[in-house]
Order: sequence, then C-alpha cells, then structure tokens
Amino acid sequence: MKTITHETKLTLIYILIAFTFSILMRLIWVYHFNGIEAFKFNGQFMINTNDGYFFAEGARDLLTGAGTNPDAKEYFDKFHQSNDSSPVTSAASQLTAFFAYILPFSFESILLYMPVFLSSLLVIPIILIAKVLKNLEMGLIAALLASVAWSYYNRTMVGYYDTDMLNIVLPMFLLWSIIWAIQTKQSIYLLLAALDILVYRWWYPQSYSLEFSFFGLILLYTLVFDRKNLFNYKLLAIMMFAMMGLDGYIRFFLILGSFYIFTQEKFNKYIFYILGVSIVAFFITGGFLPIWSQLKGYVFTSSITAGDEGLKLHFFSVMQTVREAGKIPFETFANRISGHPITFVISLAGYAYLSYKHRIMLLALPMVGLGFLASVGGLRFTIYAVPVLALGIAFLITEVANSLPTPKLKYLSMFAFTLAILYPNYKHIDAYKVPTVFDTTEVQILDKLKSIADREDYVIGWWDYGYPLRYYADVKTLADGGKHSGSVNFPVSYILTNPPKTAAKMARLDVEYTEKKFEFVATHKEEIKEKNLTMFSNIEDMTKEYGFSDTNDFLKSLSQDIKLPKKTRDVYLYLPYRMLSIYPTVALFSDLNLMNGHKKKNPFFYMSRTFKDVGNQINLGRGIILDKVNSTVSIGGQVHPIKQFVKTAYDKDMKLQKEVQLLNFTADLNVIFMSNYNTFLLLDDKAFNSLYIQLMVLEEYDKELFEAVILNPNVKIFKLKV
Repeated sequence: MKTITHETKLTLIYILIAFTFSILMRLIWVYHFNGIEAFKFNGQFMINTNDGYFFAEGARDLLTGAGTNPDAKEYFDKFHQSNDSSPVTSAASQLTAFFAYILPFSFESILLYMPVFLSSLLVIPIILIAKVLKNLEMGLIAALLASVAWSYYNRTMVGYYDTDMLNIVLPMFLLWSIIWAIQTKQSIYLLLAALDILVYRWWYPQSYSLEFSFFGLILLYTLVFDRKNLFNYKLLAIMMFAMMGLDGYIRFFLILGSFYIFTQEKFNKYIFYILGVSIVAFFITGGFLPIWSQLKGYVFTSSITAGDEGLKLHFFSVMQTVREAGKIPFETFANRISGHPITFVISLAGYAYLSYKHRIMLLALPMVGLGFLASVGGLRFTIYAVPVLALGIAFLITEVANSLPTPKLKYLSMFAFTLAILYPNYKHIDAYKVPTVFDTTEVQILDKLKSIADREDYVIGWWDYGYPLRYYADVKTLADGGKHSGSVNFPVSYILTNPPKTAAKMARLDVEYTEKKFEFVATHKEEIKEKNLTMFSNIEDMTKEYGFSDTNDFLKSLSQDIKLPKKTRDVYLYLPYRMLSIYPTVALFSDLNLMNGHKKKNPFFYMSRTFKDVGNQINLGRGIILDKVNSTVSIGGQVHPIKQFVKTAYDKDMKLQKEVQLLNFTADLNVIFMSNYNTFLLLDDKAFNSLYIQLMVLEEYDKELFEAVILNPNVKIFKLKV
C-alpha cells in the first residue's frame, strides 16, 4: 500500500483549515439574524438574492417530478407549465434538486447553505496551485484571504444562492489543471482541463470569454517560452474541442477521443493538424459568437438601444440602472478585491513578483484581467481577481518570512501578516448585514395569492420582483431578472407610472401579446429558423396591428376607447411599498420617445423618510423646505405652491383613511404624508396620477377596471377586470 507523504498530509490539513475557516466566517450572518423572525418563512431563513429564486423555482419543479411515482411526470407537467420560464435545465437547479433529493435537509436549508459549502471549495485549487510551486504556506494564506475577501464573500455568503457559488471555483480548478499540465506534462491533466471546461460551461454558460482567454494566453506562453513543447499544443487542442459551440455530450466524446490520441506517441506527428482542425471547428460551430455578445453587453453598453428592423424603436437600456454593471471608484474596487487599498496594492506587486519568480503564474492573467474589467464593466467582475491577487500577497508574506533568521520568527511573522490582511475583511463581514429579499409578511401575501391566482395567470410587477413572484405565488410574470430588456420593461414601466385607465389597457395588451408570441413561436419554429424571421417587441406589434406607424400615436390612442384583445387569463398587479424608493428608475423606461430615443421630461418625485419638523416648516432634506403656513415648498431656492396635501393613515382595522386638502388647483405639486410609514412624498401631477401612487399609496381605483385582492400596508395586489 502506497504511503501518504508528509507533503500530501500537510496539503490536506491546510485545505481542511481553510475550508473550515471559510464556512465559519459565513455563519456570522446566521448569528446576526438568528432572532429576526421577519427574515424567516415556515421556520427557515429565506435567501437574500433575487436571482436565487430563479434557480430555486427550477429545482422545486424538478423535485416535483422526481421519485418513483409512476404518475410523477403527470405531476411535473402540471407544476411546470409551458412558457413559465422555469429553469429546469439549468445546472444550478439540477444540482440543487440532486442535493435536496439525497440529503436529509429541508429544501429551504439546501438553498440557504449551498453557497457556503460550494464557494468554500475555492481553497482547494488555490492550495494545490501553491503545492506545485513548492510553497504550501503561501497556499494556506491565500486560501484564507480569498475565501473571505469582500466581493467573494458578498456573492457567496449564506443565502446568496446563485451561480457565483461555483463561478470562481471552477475557473480556479481549470487554472490549477492547466498549471499542473504544463509543469508536470502528465496526460491526466489534459483530460482534467478539458473536463473542467465542460463542467464550467454546464454550470455557467457565459464562461466562454474566460475559457478563450486561457487558451489565448497558453498559446502566447507556449510561443514565447516553450514553443518546442508538443505537450502544450495537445493541451490547446483538447481545450478547443471542449470549448466548441456544440452540445455537451458531443464535446465530451470529442474530448475522450482526442485524449486517447494524445496518449499514443504514434499520433504525435499529427498534433499540429489536430490543433488546426480544433481551431477551425471552434469558429465554425459558433464558439466565438457568445464571447463577442458578452463583450458588447457588458463593455460596450449604451443607455438607449434600437431595433435593427421594423420601426427601429428606441428603448432605455437596463444596464445603465444595474449597479453591478456600473463603473466603480478605485477604493471600492480595491476593497472588493483585497479588503483594503493598501492590501490591494501590495497584492498586485506580489502577483507581479510571483509571476517573475514562477512565470507559469502568468497564465492567471485572464482572471486578473476579468477582475480589472470591473473598472469599466461593474463591480460583479472583481471576484475573478480575488484568488490570484491573494496568491500574490501570500507569496510576499512567505518570502519575507523565509528571509528571517529563525523558524519561530518565520511563523510568527506569517501569522501576524495573515491576521493583518484578514482583519479588514472580517470587519466587512461583521458589518455586512444584508437582509433577505422579502420579509415574512410579503412572502405570506404571495403565498396567499398562490391560492387565489391560477398558474396561467400573470402578476405584473417591476422586474426586480419577478423571480420571487414566480417562486412564491407560482404565476407568470412579464419581466424578471433575466427578462428585462428595454423593450420588455417599457410596457411594465408604462403600466406602473401612467394613469390607471391607460395602464389597465396596456396591462391586458402586453399579457395577451406575450402569450400570442409564445404560441406563434411554438407553432412556427421551423419557419422562424429557416427564414430567420425577426421577432419584434410587443409594443411594436401593438403599434402595427392597431394601424399606426408611429408608436407615440398608438400610446395616445390608449386614452380613448379601443378594442382590447380577448381575455385569456387573469392579470394581477403587484404593488409593494418598497417600490417607492425606485419609482424614478421605473419611470425612466417609459419616459421615452420610442421613435427617436429622446428622453421626455421625468416626472418630479421626491421621497423623504428623514424629515425634521421645526414649527412652521418641515425640513425634508436636500434643501427642500415645506412651509406649513404658506402651503408652499422651497426647492433649490425656488418657491412652489402646493396643489393638494394628502395625509394617509391606517385605522385599528388596518383600513386606509385619507385626509385631502385642496390648496391651489392651478399648481402642479402635490404632497402626500404617509403617516404610518413616516414618509413624505412630493410629486407632480404625472407621478401623482400614476397607477402605482393611486392604487398603492392612496387606494383610489376605478372598480370597473380593478378589483382589490389584497390590501396590506406592505403590499397591495389588484386584479385587472378588463
């Protein structure tokens, strides 16, 4: 029996230490919120990321059809209906369903803790990379830092159930297999590198760019440093086969076939031909197209996007409102990667020195480069640079320690420096008290709606709430975290921010046109593919079918009597109090001239929760003063008369009561004091008369258009009657 070497034992011990440390740090969130019942549903903490509910829906639907029950498929078909967008084929949903099926824990517990354990696997490739560089202490220090660095922790904490829990783990395993392949020239690492690409692509289909970057850098590294090494060309070829734009099963067998060939010396004379074939096949199968699409989506963003054909309508781009896709300041950038700007600078220098001493680490540049893309592409990318720069500062720490005269000083210095770089990250974790996506009351309301609405019905809400709506209420939505392009968001924004009469018509139109498009695509798949038919936005289809060539004219017609499509299902409006804070953002998507892209005048909307009553005046913050004596509001030094003042309050039976004072009917500025929420609203007539304000804030609605279903201070749900 082969004995385990001391180095292997030490490697396993370091992995166990780092893995345990990573898990314990993530449990701090549970400790902080353990007594907060508002974050629990059915006795378990809820998750704290919106996108997680997308994969949770898929996993739930997969479990519904699991088991040995002969009628399981029938149950599954009933639960996962056509066009519900449930991601039953996504890797995250499938892996979650697998864990939930085999493990003796509740489904909610699986969702909550999967990120904790899967993301902590990052420590393994980090320590294994350090092992091949003969510096295990560097690996331990780097693993400790990387596992809890700001951005990595933020996107892999307890409850952050999303693909990020493996999005860094898998490319780091790929980097490890590439480094070991080149360093050891053992054929097994050819297979491991290719299989890792296969798994990475299965888990995260957007992995194309990073995989291609690794390929390009290996090619450059080989041409510069090791051009006569045939093994590197084998590695490049098998990676190309793994990256082709083909089904995963086909690529799997191509990998096995090429691996067999590469282990046979008699085929060595054909390696360059095989590499050439793999590269050609990569481009022919469309392997590069997704890479270009990603670059355009995250780097070359535009606030306004236009269609290529038809009316060439212009829509507001959602990328301009997503924080993770925006530019970030240097300090935030540095903190998210290393925990502190000083640590970041030292880490960067350390990586440069590490690459100088071990040039094989140059192959980690794609991870660093993608992390640095955060400076223009948004903070979500910073996590890619975390493990590599952690190796950089860890290398410097071990280099300094190794220069000290005694072993005692060596280990004391490593311990002290490690604590120093970990401390800022620990402080961040301790202070990072992220709440759950919804609170208990909101989820209870959706759970109640689930028993009211049919699974084919639609619930219209802003895209931020799409995934949780589908998960808890088991309904369809028009927009969600994955379906929120400008053309999709326009009608939803229009519904929420326009007068109820026109909003009601748009709600029925958008739902029926959405379903009609589903039906058309389902019955004309071959024709669409053969003729490359363009699918226009719902708003463009409405414009044309109602006989208009100008969308602005069509929208004006909604204020008149028009014939609506036949009702095929019920439609509900989801109006949460929490949407007040993003009302101006919601309005951006429809305050737009679709024909030329010109932005309209934004409605005036101001909300204050931190006001101060100083006698005859109320200071609403930001230099805005409400004069109670003269019934005016001072904004930026200009005095505006108040049209009407409305005070809302809930009585003991939780019925909304309103006090309305008409002060100046010629004015265009309204004030609402939501006393139970301790919130002041300043709105012009456009915002005041919007569906969201009228129905959610004031509960004023035409009973011929809407029916109140649930009236709760946190969430109000209305049913469309047209």
